Amino acid sequence: MPETYLLGIDLGAGSLKATLITPEGEVKAQASAPVSTNMRHFGWAEQDPAEWFAALCKAVQAVLAAGALEPGRIAGIGVSAGAHIPVLTDGRNTVLRPAIMWSDQRAAAEAAALHAKAGERIISASLNKVNPTWTLAMLAWLKAAEPEVMAKTKRLYLAKDFLRHCLTGTWETDYSDAVGALMADDATKGWSAELAGLIGLDMSILPPIVAPHHVVGGVTAQAAALTGLKEGTPVVCGSNDTTVEFFGVGGNAPGIGGVKLATAGVLFLATQGPEVHPPISCYPHIIPGMYYTATGTNSCASAHRWVRDLMFSEGGFDAMDALASAAPRGAGGLLFHPYLQGERAPYWDPLLRADFIGMTMAHGKMHFARAVYEGIAFSIRDLLGAARELGLEFSTIRLMGGGAKSATWRQIIADVTGLVIERTESGDASFGAALVAGMGVGLFNGPDDAVSRCVRLRDVTRPQADSAAFYDDLFRIYKEAQEALAGLNHRLHALMGGG
Repeated sequence: MPETYLLGIDLGAGSLKATLITPEGEVKAQASAPVSTNMRHFGWAEQDPAEWFAALCKAVQAVLAAGALEPGRIAGIGVSAGAHIPVLTDGRNTVLRPAIMWSDQRAAAEAAALHAKAGERIISASLNKVNPTWTLAMLAWLKAAEPEVMAKTKRLYLAKDFLRHCLTGTWETDYSDAVGALMADDATKGWSAELAGLIGLDMSILPPIVAPHHVVGGVTAQAAALTGLKEGTPVVCGSNDTTVEFFGVGGNAPGIGGVKLATAGVLFLATQGPEVHPPISCYPHIIPGMYYTATGTNSCASAHRWVRDLMFSEGGFDAMDALASAAPRGAGGLLFHPYLQGERAPYWDPLLRADFIGMTMAHGKMHFARAVYEGIAFSIRDLLGAARELGLEFSTIRLMGGGAKSATWRQIIADVTGLVIERTESGDASFGAALVAGMGVGLFNGPDDAVSRCVRLRDVTRPQADSAAFYDDLFRIYKEAQEALAGLNHRLHALMGGG
């Protein structure tokens, strides 16, 4: 019998990735296609859902070609995307406006009003404190700023659900994404009429909730023609990117932590049952009864990319990485705060701004490259400190995301955080989405079987004692500088007219 494969598709903030794997977790082929973000106002971030599906078609065609694979050998498809991102459609299922991204900060006033009105009830029902990242606050903003859009809305999709709808024509979501919308009721594992009622939302626009591994339908004839997939190929519901990605690196036991170096920097911890510690986020796990905490910075790989484009356009990431490796620890006293889009945890301040401080004539490109790596590592340490203050402890850290490829960055993170860092052979959301698809079509006997068969450790990075002590001192300066500059950031924002 010909070998079968699983296809995982993940929509990231800057690109869509497709990965083909075997039932033993071997990667057969990968491909990606870019997606663009419109930032037409300070603090705003929007994307066009039509561009998502165009990227999906391109990436899937490319991964089938790269794998030299007959599409009929794909046993199942899983889809993931960022949480919180709403796509609104009308009675003809036409998209009404661009999708507001999780990094968007426009709904700060609405979030504050919702928290003042019903903050404790929101936390009790849907496990999390409202802030501009959550769909509930975004919809409150749309109700006030674009009431004509909300009046026309007949369906709400979360990002991965819209992409999957483009493949199957079906409409549903999973419970983790329902929690990410901040309109779920953890007591019933369904939608909360009470929370939706806080913004006068018509419950009929919310999709049915099914399990992440539930097969919701097959690839339609139209989608097959556009993607090269075989009509009828089973597609599972899937879940948001953090849920499937953490699962895909083996975060399936309480105490296992994870750090994701992607567009955002995210810190995870697997827990048995919900651990509610706002503003740290809490989401349902792929494994029933388990949850995980997640707390994140707004700018991680996005800050890395921004500096690359400004300073290292000729050599790209490889040149930047080589220079960072050659630079001394501490980057010659150059510090970087990566708040290019304001900041989420642990400050929840959309007006914070990024900076390089401590510059002298002695600094060159290698120091800037090193300072970026170290500044983002300090931001991750900030997340760890806030989590530990709430009593959360980490037994193992699995490193994820594109930044994990850099040995220099891995060592800096180990030294700055004092944690042993593990990296698996495959560790992104498209891989995790493929594992969920395998559960749905019966290739795996549940989530533990999927992880034991497919997740393998690649390397381990341990902190160096002398570097850890040095970074303890530098981190204190980093923290003091952040506190000193926060008020100046606010004044700059006001002087620029809020732009």
